[in-house]
Amino acid sequence: MSLPVRRTILGLSGSLRRGSFNTMLLREAAGVLSEQTRIEIGSIRGIPLYDGDVECQQGIPESVVALKNRIVAADALLISTPEYNHSIPGVLKNAIDWLSRPPSDIPRVFGGRPVAIMGASITKRGTLLAQAAWLPIFFRLGGVPWFGDQLAISLTGNPFDAEGHLVDEMIRWRLESFVKGFAAFIAEQRRYCLHA
Repeated sequence: MSLPVRRTILGLSGSLRRGSFNTMLLREAAGVLSEQTRIEIGSIRGIPLYDGDVECQQGIPESVVALKNRIVAADALLISTPEYNHSIPGVLKNAIDWLSRPPSDIPRVFGGRPVAIMGASITKRGTLLAQAAWLPIFFRLGGVPWFGDQLAISLTGNPFDAEGHLVDEMIRWRLESFVKGFAAFIAEQRRYCLHA
C-alpha cells in the first residue's frame, strides 16, 4: 500500500504589520486543508532593501538564502498581497527582487512552481489591481500562476476576532474554496510533470 503524497505550500504575506489582514488570511488558510497538503507560513521580515553593491561585496544575505531554501523545499507558493496605491506592496517586491538574485538561481527557486495570489484590502475592489500587477512578475520568473479562482476580499469592518480567526462565514467559505482549488491544481501539476 502506497503512502499518501504530501504537499507543502509556502505562504508569504506582503505586509510586515503584525495585525495584517493578509497575514491573518494566510494563517486561516493553513487550517482548511487535509493532511495531504499543508501550508507553512514564511516571512519577509528581516530581508534588507535590495542593494547591488551589497550583493557584489557581501553576497546574498542569509535571510534571503533561508527563504529561498524554504521556497525550493515547497511544492508551491501562496502570496497574500495587500494593495498599496493601486499596485503591489514594495516590501514584498523587494523580497522577490532579492530572491531572484543571482539570475542563474531563478529556475531553481521559481521555475515551474505553482503560484496562487490572494489578498484582502479595505478598498471596494479588494486587491484586484495588486494581483494583476503580480502576474507579469511571476511569469518573468517562470512560475505557473493558478487562474482557477480569485480571492480579492474587500473588507467592510473586521472579519477577524481578537485571536485573528475568521468570523465571517462567507469569507471563510470563499477562502476554503480557493485554497482547496489551488491544492488540486498543485496535485494536477505534479501528475503532469511525472508523466510528461
